[in-house]
Amino acid sequence: MSKPQSPNTDSLREQVQALRRLREQGKSANRRPRRHRLTAAARAAILRRTGGRCHICGGEIHGAWDADHVFAHSAGGEHAVENFLPAHRTCNNYRWDYLPAEFELVLKLGVWARTRIERGSLVGREIEKQFMAYEASRMRRRKGAASGDRA
Repeated sequence: MSKPQSPNTDSLREQVQALRRLREQGKSANRRPRRHRLTAAARAAILRRTGGRCHICGGEIHGAWDADHVFAHSAGGEHAVENFLPAHRTCNNYRWDYLPAEFELVLKLGVWARTRIERGSLVGREIEKQFMAYEASRMRRRKGAASGDRA
């Protein structure tokens, strides 16, 4: 008789740190030459691959969009049409170059946090407070950088 499988005993923090180390190893081991701009025909082919939808969120793409590397260029992914999928700029910016397992964890945490915020739980209120402070700080930095301020 086999033993029941024990749950993963690593803390969430340890899991996140291990995934980050794995991603960083891939980056340093696979430095690639500079990328070149995709042609309009290549971009059209990439957009057709998903029927005009963002490969991250599944939403329809209207207007500007990013050609997102499936296997991150920084981790050795090829700069070839076959290694691109279309993504909303916002989706692609938030995905960065996470490994799929990392991004899945980020999404799960985000959904979990959102439900806590919607329910108004104690932890949800704390997440909301800290996130709003972070966003305000981020926007101030962006405005300062845009205006040329170096305070």
